[in-house]
Amino acid sequence: MGGMNTLAQASSPIGALLREWRTKRRMSQLDLATEAEISQRHLSFVESGRAAPSRDMVLRLAENLSIPLRQQNELLMAAGFAPQFAERKLGDPALAPAMAAVRQVLKSHEPNPAFAVDGRWNLIEANAAIGPFLGLVQEPSLLTEPINVMRLCLHPRGLAPIVMNLREYRDHLLLRLKRQYEASADPKLVALEKELLGYPSGPRTSIPIHPDAAMIAHPLRLRVGDTNLTLISTLSVFGTALDITLSEIAIESFFPADPETAAFLRDSAG
Repeated sequence: MGGMNTLAQASSPIGALLREWRTKRRMSQLDLATEAEISQRHLSFVESGRAAPSRDMVLRLAENLSIPLRQQNELLMAAGFAPQFAERKLGDPALAPAMAAVRQVLKSHEPNPAFAVDGRWNLIEANAAIGPFLGLVQEPSLLTEPINVMRLCLHPRGLAPIVMNLREYRDHLLLRLKRQYEASADPKLVALEKELLGYPSGPRTSIPIHPDAAMIAHPLRLRVGDTNLTLISTLSVFGTALDITLSEIAIESFFPADPETAAFLRDSAG
């Protein structure tokens, strides 16, 4: 039986990939077939290599499995079809309106910090409020493009020395990275996670957190000079993107969680 299964996977890479994604999403064949409005028998035949799916069926199954655009292209190619979604460079004229929107969002968020990253947490754009924090980075290579925001935050010569709740915030970032990998299956995120796990984590903090921040979000606590800052953040993405590059852009916006932090950010901007 094991040999027959291996043979089926070899002759039907699309079947093996669909089964792998279905397993990742913890969906049964019946669940997926019902969502995609096909018979469970037909889905079983596709996964085993006994039936070849149409292009439309591949895309329908991928949509119901919430598979990112980059990996949808991989499914299409495994089924013998051409990729559906383009992957343009950031400077491509077709992306100009979207990039202008990103810059507008970042600028309008000042004096609060905000930045945009790609799907591997490499910095694309940042607003002016990020500048004072980058000036505290001790390792010049961390500011050499591509600047990886995860690495910048957790590196012992990056921003980690000013993060007062380093262990807790590191755990929070690593969990986000793990969930992102589970959603995309990007092996480069695994390599990034392995690197970050090698950085010092620092002790668990007993510093009291502003009660309002503790109730609504995981705060980032920073010590800048003699000032303690408490920030919470939101993450925004393009919900209707049909380009791989655009679909992977995320904007992280930070907000002050107390009046002292708000005053510091206003004064820094001034």
